[in-house]
Amino acid sequence: MSLRNNLTDLMMRAMSGGHRALLKLSGGRLLRSIGTMPAVELHTIGRATGHHRSTMLTAPVHGEGRYVLVASKGGGDRNPMWYLNLVANPDVELTVDGATTPMRARTATAAEKAELWPKIVAAYRGYADYQRRTTRDIPVVICEPR
Repeated sequence: MSLRNNLTDLMMRAMSGGHRALLKLSGGRLLRSIGTMPAVELHTIGRATGHHRSTMLTAPVHGEGRYVLVASKGGGDRNPMWYLNLVANPDVELTVDGATTPMRARTATAAEKAELWPKIVAAYRGYADYQRRTTRDIPVVICEPR
């Protein structure tokens, strides 16, 4: 793995850990949402290790128990580890506002992504920039209660 990829992974883990720490220290008052997007903590099982993993993300589209996540990795050329983990084991958990719910995660179909993408970009236009930065098709993940 290249130095750039290692640094990107380290930065992503540090941002997630910092976000989680601020939420905890503030009793959920700080960074509970970013704009209209709720902060969610995604809990997955590592595909190689079998260990529990957690990542702080935002859900640009949400409602009625369904959360949509974007595997953008800031427009990087690789999918994020959390995405690879949930593809291998789609039974995940999401913690939102301190409540953890068992969910089933799946990659949106091309038709679903086409419908969701304008809503995703409306919530945070940076996602459009991320897609322009990379040649990979950024996956959109739909999480629904199990």
